Formats: sequence, C-alpha cells, structure tokens
Amino acid sequence: MADGSVVNLFDPYAVRAQFPILSRQVNGKPLVYLDNAASAQKPRAVIDALVATMEGGYANVHRGLHTLSNEATEAFEKAREIVARFLNAESPEQVVWTKGGTEAINLVANGLGLSIQPGDEIIVSEMEHHSNIVPWHLLRERRGAVLKWIPVLDDGSLDMAAYADLLSPKTRMVAVTHMSNVLGTINPVAEIVRLAHAAGAPDSRIKVLIDGCQGAVHATPDVQVIGCDFYVLTGHKLFGPTGIGALYGKAEALEALPPYQGGGEMIETVERDRVTYAKPPHRFEAGTPPILEAIGLGVALEWLAQYDRAAVQAHEHALYQHAVDRLQGENWLRILGQAEGKGAILTFAVEGAHAHDVAQIMDRYGVAVRAGLHCAEPLAKRMGVTSSTRASFVLYNTVEDADAFVDALIKARNFFV
Repeated sequence: MADGSVVNLFDPYAVRAQFPILSRQVNGKPLVYLDNAASAQKPRAVIDALVATMEGGYANVHRGLHTLSNEATEAFEKAREIVARFLNAESPEQVVWTKGGTEAINLVANGLGLSIQPGDEIIVSEMEHHSNIVPWHLLRERRGAVLKWIPVLDDGSLDMAAYADLLSPKTRMVAVTHMSNVLGTINPVAEIVRLAHAAGAPDSRIKVLIDGCQGAVHATPDVQVIGCDFYVLTGHKLFGPTGIGALYGKAEALEALPPYQGGGEMIETVERDRVTYAKPPHRFEAGTPPILEAIGLGVALEWLAQYDRAAVQAHEHALYQHAVDRLQGENWLRILGQAEGKGAILTFAVEGAHAHDVAQIMDRYGVAVRAGLHCAEPLAKRMGVTSSTRASFVLYNTVEDADAFVDALIKARNFFV
C-alpha cells in the first residue's frame, strides 16, 4: 500500500489541493489533519460560495419581494433540495433546517416528550454520542421515561439479539447511531428499524431516530432504504459550515410533532386568543434561519456528490487498514472497535500513557488527532478505558498522512518508555 495503490480508484491529491488549510504547517511540519470525526475542513468551493453570497447575494429569506431576498430564498431552498437528494428523501418538505445534529435530536425529543408517560421506554445503545443520550435523559428526569441500553460486544458491534429482547409494548423510541464516532462501527440500521417497526403496541408504531452525523460522511444515508422515522446530520462534518444541520422525518412523523420553538416563520396566523402553525418543515424553523450556512452546506454536498461514494469509502478504509497493518504486533497499543465493515476511524489506547499526552506529542509532528472520552462516556466505561486517542480519515487524507500518523504515534510512545 505504501506504493500508492490506495489511490487507484480515487485521487486524494486532487481533492486535497482544494482545501487551503491543508497546505499550512504546524510546529514546522506539514499539517496532517486526522480530527475529521470532530469536524472536517472546508473546500474552496464552500469558502467561495459563502464569500460570494455575503458580498453579492445576501438578504433575509421568504419575507421579502425584492430581488436580493428572492435570490437568497431560491439558494436557501435549493440547498434543502440538495440535502433531500443526498438522503434520498421523498420530498424536500421532509428536511428541517437545524443548527446541527444536537438540535435536531433535541427537536424530536422535545416533541415526543409532551406525550411521554411514566414508564414509557426509550432504547439507546452503549455507543451513542452524548447528543443522542442526554436529550433522552431529560425525558427520564422530567417525564419518567425509562432508558434501556443495547449492549456493545467486545469487537465493537451491537448485540442485536439483546436489542430484539429490549423491544416491548412500552417502547416509544429507538435512537441509535448510524456509525460510532469512537469505534467506527457501522450499524445495521435498516434491520434495527425493521425490528422496531414490527414490535410495540398494536395502535402505536415505535419510532426510530438514526444519528447520522458520522454515517452521512462514511456510509450511505438512504432514508428510504433504512426506513427510519427520523435521520439526523450535521454540516460541519460534511465539509460544510458550522452552525447548520438537518433533520429528515417521514411526513407523518413530522406532522405529529408539535412546534419546537415559537417565533416568526413557523406560524400561519397569530391572533390575540389563538395561533395556528405552519406545516413542516417551516413549523420547526422559527426566526431567521442560518441562511449562509444552509447555502454553504448545499454547496458542500454538491461538491461531495462529484466523487463516487464507493471509491471514497474504499480509499478511506485503505488508509485505515494501512495504518493498522503498520502497527501490527505493537503490544503496547489497544485498538478500540474492530467490527466487520467498520468505517475509517482508528481509536486506540497506549499502555502507560494518557491519551491527552499522546495527542500533544503527536501535535509536535504536525499530526492532529483527538483525545479524551469523545462525548461517549458510557462507551468508554464499557470498553474499560478512561480516555483514548482517535484518528479519523476522510477523502482528502493520503497514504503519506497515514504514514506520518504511525511515525508520530511511535515517537509519542517512545517518549514514555
């Protein structure tokens, strides 16, 4: 793989050239950015689109009849169509703009919470990000909901037999990640949905929310194939701006949700003694939306669409495997999560060294990785670690990045022995 065969079907060097930040140096070394699972860098196409909109086409959307407002509205709603196409949603009206994945999950949890009764059950997994745990804990605290947990097996995969046993007539919601931000595990989300929809009370189908903040980047987020009621993504991991995300919902699922916030845009009429609400998606988009950010996300997804997803996934996995192969036999290293078909996330613990120290030393060599609990404390406890270090590969990373990562990691380990 060191001979460059990793790029036979895909040219990451041409992609890399489109990211201005990747040409800089850190501590006198070429930047090797492997913190992509936290937030990805932005291509020139997105940067230019944001600048062009601010310089020549910005106005508030929907409310104006003047040229700038019409242009901004058209670009804003076009971005919604792009997200719908990316997810293979049936309609753009099934895409709600949010400020990120966290707000999208909170939107659903708050809406569901109004009808939660004490003893109603919500199923999550041990590998969830805190953003897909804490909103459900709030319903436990405030409404008396019961949280049930799908166990994680030693290889980092979900215990699907245990999941099937957790489903009951009291289950109201199943909320699981498409892809773990720590283990890289890509979950069988279509099967998770199928089992949930086949269970539950006869008069109330269990709803399923998929956290796609990682899966939308590394897997194939086809909501019609998955069959979920809700799917969440965030823009900053998809090479778009921060402060923008999206919630997909089945038409009937969105229609059943009450408003999340009140204000302008989300209403039909407002009178002294009553108010009526807009239909989805605008019912959930109170106030001035993240206009620039939505347009930027649309551009990012259009930019991403020019690359064959299968080729990108193969490239990312080859980089991951190259790093793993080079580290084979290093008995001081423990890799967390080795489920079959996992994505290109390499999370590890170094014997005798704290993850924060490892990451800081690697930064001396220009290698950016993340360290800590990765907003997944229940998973860390399940895996028996107090912290870990994470490298995550995307389409602009190269085999040279993978080699620089391994070299820096070995130097960091040697520092402690």
